[in-house]
Amino acid sequence: MARNTLAGKRTGKSKSAKHYAKNKKSRDKKKKYDTEYHKTKERKKYRASLNKLNKKKRTYGNKDGMDLSHTKKGKVVKEKKSKNRARNRGKK
Repeated sequence: MARNTLAGKRTGKSKSAKHYAKNKKSRDKKKKYDTEYHKTKERKKYRASLNKLNKKKRTYGNKDGMDLSHTKKGKVVKEKKSKNRARNRGKK
């Protein structure tokens, strides 16, 4: 796994993030695509279902530091936000 380094320190930016930071035309094209993608009925329905589940599990907007995490078996469980979001860092 290659690391982003600058004088031995991590910069915290992926290769693609660096690319989009340098290339305005590419960044604008991606932003337009992302906007269109997230406007679709399927994405709206998906987000709504996740928010509904989040509210049902009583973790929506209460600043308890918890997230709902998707397990490998397909269940959704409460988990610390830091652990849930750190698990997939660097895989994309």
